[in-house]
Amino acid sequence: MRITYLVTRADPIGGVQIHIKDLAAAAQAQGHTVTVLCGGGGPFIDALRAQHTPTVVLRHLLVPIGLKRDLQALREIHGLVKELKPDLLAVHSAKAGVLGRLAARSLGIPAVLTAHGWTFTPGIPAIQAAGYRLIERLAGPLSSKIIAVSEFDRRLALEHRIIPAERIVTVHNGMPDISPRLRADPGRTPPRLIMVARLGAQKDHATLLRALAGLQDRPWEVDLVGEGPLMGEMKALAAALGLSGRVRFLGQRMDVDQLLAGAQVSVLATNWEGFPLSILESMRAGLPVVASSVGGIDEAVRDGDSGYLVPRGDVEALRDRIGRLLAAPELRMSMGSSGRARFEQQFTLDHSVSKTLAVYEDVLATWRSSRPGPSGARKDPRV
Repeated sequence: MRITYLVTRADPIGGVQIHIKDLAAAAQAQGHTVTVLCGGGGPFIDALRAQHTPTVVLRHLLVPIGLKRDLQALREIHGLVKELKPDLLAVHSAKAGVLGRLAARSLGIPAVLTAHGWTFTPGIPAIQAAGYRLIERLAGPLSSKIIAVSEFDRRLALEHRIIPAERIVTVHNGMPDISPRLRADPGRTPPRLIMVARLGAQKDHATLLRALAGLQDRPWEVDLVGEGPLMGEMKALAAALGLSGRVRFLGQRMDVDQLLAGAQVSVLATNWEGFPLSILESMRAGLPVVASSVGGIDEAVRDGDSGYLVPRGDVEALRDRIGRLLAAPELRMSMGSSGRARFEQQFTLDHSVSKTLAVYEDVLATWRSSRPGPSGARKDPRV
C-alpha cells in the first residue's frame, strides 16, 4: 500500500505523534510506502527522518482556527496528496482530520480517521464540545472508516451519531517493547513518582500536587515530565504547598523510557483522555499506575490489579491510592508485574499495527470494488 499520514502539529510530541512515528516505521518495515505530512517542526520531524520516513512540513497547517489560513492549508494538503497519489490517506487529530478528509474526497481517495479521543469528550467545556461535535457530525460522512483508540471513544461516537456502527472500529494503541534493562524496580525505596503529561488544561497536575501535599510525612519525590502553558502556575502551586524541594519539573524529554525505569509509581491525573500512551509506557516498564478514570483508561488499567483508578479531580481518593503504594513495596511490585503482563498480552505495537493495517486493507478492498469497472458499470461491493 501507498499510505500518506496527515497530522496537524509536530510539537509538542504527544501520544498522537508517537503513534504515527511507530506506525509509520512498522508499515515501512512490512514493505508499504509511507509519507507523513505535518504542520510545524521540531524533534518529531527529526525522529521521522532519522527512521527514514519521508516527511513533508506543511506551511499553513496550524492549530488555531482561521478561515483564510485553513483554506490555504486545504489547498496545500490537496496539492501534496494529489502529487503523492497514495492508495489511502490516514488522518490524525481534529483539524487535519477535517481538512484531510475534504481533500481525499475531492481526489477520490479513501480516508481513514484515527480518533485519539474526541474533542467533545466528557471533561471538555460544554460550549466548546458542542461546536466540535457539530463539526465531527458534518465530517463523519467523509470517512471511509474511523478507528477509535478505545471502546469508550467508539461508543461516544455512536451515541452522538458521528458515523454508523459498521464504519467505526476500535483498535487500542500499542507500543514497541523495551529492553529488559529499562524495566523499572517498583519495590525500590524511597519511591519516586512520575507523571508524563503536557502542562495544559487537559491534564490535572493541580490535583496531583494537592494530593501529595497531604503525604509530606512519607519519603517520596516526583518527576513531572512535559511542557505547556501552565508550567509557571504549577511551579507556583508546588511552592505554595511546600513541595518545591520534592517536585522536579523536567520539561519535554526524549528519554522518557529511562525516566520511567528509575521510577516506582506512575500517575496520570487528567480531565479527559482517549487512550493515553503514557499509561502503556508505564505498564511496559512494569510500574503500577494511579490514574483518573476518564476516557478509555479503564480499558488498560485494571483497578486494584495493575493500579488504581480514581474519580476525576478527587484529591482525597488520589492521595489515598498513592499513599497505599508508597507504604507497600510488595504491592507496587505485584501491580507492576500485572501491568507488564497485560501490556505483553494486549498492547504491544505488533497488536496495534496488524489490526490497523487490516482496517486499511479492508477499506481499500471495499473502495476498489465499488469503483467503476472497465465498462463504466460499478462493481458489486459484495464481490
